[in-house]
Amino acid sequence: MEPTPFSRQHHARFLGAGETTIVLAHGFGTDQTAWRHQAPTLAEQHRVLLFDHMGAGRSDLTAYSPRRYQSLRSYAMDLLILLEELALEDVVYVGHSMSGMIGLLAAVEEPSRFRKLVLLGASPRYLDDEGYEGGFTRAKLDGLYRAMQTNFHAWASGFAPLVTGNPDQPDLARDFAATLGALRPDIALTVARITFESDHRGDLPKLTRPTLVLQSQADIAVPMSVGTYLADHIPRAELQVLDATGHLPHWSAPGQVTRAILSFAVSA
Repeated sequence: MEPTPFSRQHHARFLGAGETTIVLAHGFGTDQTAWRHQAPTLAEQHRVLLFDHMGAGRSDLTAYSPRRYQSLRSYAMDLLILLEELALEDVVYVGHSMSGMIGLLAAVEEPSRFRKLVLLGASPRYLDDEGYEGGFTRAKLDGLYRAMQTNFHAWASGFAPLVTGNPDQPDLARDFAATLGALRPDIALTVARITFESDHRGDLPKLTRPTLVLQSQADIAVPMSVGTYLADHIPRAELQVLDATGHLPHWSAPGQVTRAILSFAVSA
């Protein structure tokens, strides 16, 4: 399939071939290379679409505007434009972290574009609320923003090992710090605020597509209670707890994540 102007802006590319298209959408601080462990195996049986969100990876930074990207809904609209230009419908969408809600919002807006959704380490709200444990207090988020503004690269180096967990695999933190540190600091701060200040709990019941919630056993950014909340409030959702820790289980337990995606993609 020939690239379109919009797909070129997002460095979109296809791998493999097959009747089913699996869309892999990366989370905050990474880019499409985050799926390096999953994409080749998935592409053996399916067509795989990889892309970079605007502002990340090899996306066209000249097309980035903070006026346009003021909420996750802006990224959801990007996703829908991308699928439309590439004439894609009935896709299996896999969204990590912030891309979980991006995909959910897009599927609520245009359900025919989606067959199923896989939400990996996703959250409808990161900030604690009365009767809801999101993982972050207001003080923690404000401190995070201050640290990003004060010395972005020092913050990235310290934030990466906390988020990836798995101190016995230091390469995970190194790799995450590299993609996180490659972001333009002003864009990174804007996306962080958009993500961590979002609240899409009210959108969960609107999702009509079968959904697999993949949750790490221990995730500093998305606690187990959030995975349970997603499964309880999305009508056709099931929760699968991975034998993994950290916010990037597709890196720390890549085989488990790949098998879960494949199994769900082909299930009835």
